[in-house]
Amino acid sequence: MTMQRLGNSDLQVGRIGLGCMGMSEFYGAAEDAESIRTLHGALELGVNFFDTADMYGSGRNEELLGRAVKGKWQQVVLATKFGIQRGPDASFTGVCGRPEYVRDACEQSLRRLGVETIDLYYQHRVDPQVPIEETVGAMADLVRAGKVRYLGLSEADADQIRRAHRTHPIAALQTEYSLWSRDAEGAILDTCRELGIAFVAYSPLGRGFLTGAITGREALAPDDYRRHTPRFQPEALEQNRAFVTLVQDLAKAKGVTPAQVALAWVLHQGDDIVPIPGTRKLDRLRENLAAVQVRFSAAELTDLRNRLPTAVGDRY
Repeated sequence: MTMQRLGNSDLQVGRIGLGCMGMSEFYGAAEDAESIRTLHGALELGVNFFDTADMYGSGRNEELLGRAVKGKWQQVVLATKFGIQRGPDASFTGVCGRPEYVRDACEQSLRRLGVETIDLYYQHRVDPQVPIEETVGAMADLVRAGKVRYLGLSEADADQIRRAHRTHPIAALQTEYSLWSRDAEGAILDTCRELGIAFVAYSPLGRGFLTGAITGREALAPDDYRRHTPRFQPEALEQNRAFVTLVQDLAKAKGVTPAQVALAWVLHQGDDIVPIPGTRKLDRLRENLAAVQVRFSAAELTDLRNRLPTAVGDRY
């Protein structure tokens, strides 16, 4: 695994990281034993950038990662997030960026993970009721206290990124980015590059859609949250299938898989972009990692971009 520095930090991460969310929730039933095998396999394959959040499984994902990586944290760059609140029944109750909440959320994450320091701590969503300077100021206090090494934001706009960065250096921005989710191009990516902030791309496989594995909503488990998102409604799915056809044609021409084409495209958008595809299966992890070997010429990238359809349906 090729290693690189992550934005405004001294963290060295692999070219592809691992999103852990689906190991605990959102994509149907998961087995902890299988997820732990995948996490261990990831370490053996050279993956060192693991991404979780306190809201994934209402804390269970952090606990799972803590069990799996216990005694091996020196091999891992750990990223987790705070800010999306859930009630005792796991319902979503809002977004919070109040300083006292930031401190409490960090303490709980440290306990669940079983670590003393979080390498990269993200604000999961910006709280519109709290100035971002106050939230990032509280996050900066965690850095000074030795509980966090570097700070990140998730799904922030260009102005919010600048304001946060003036308060304390931001190492990374995490935002959805893929062939069918290119909203970050323009002001957001330009701002990150101007300020030396790494861009961490979540859902680089289009929540699995770009792999071609989701032929219809019936392919999704009853408790899969994608069933309730705009792009996975029947009419939108049918129109968005144009993305899958394009990716499959490219994959066939190159002798690789659709997932590898989709990931390779993200990788080719810049060395400052680190995709974190999620999976709980070791064979899928191996497939994803092979995307670093897929090459596009400048002409191929231009042709692909010119042929991209417009996604139907909002991301959320």
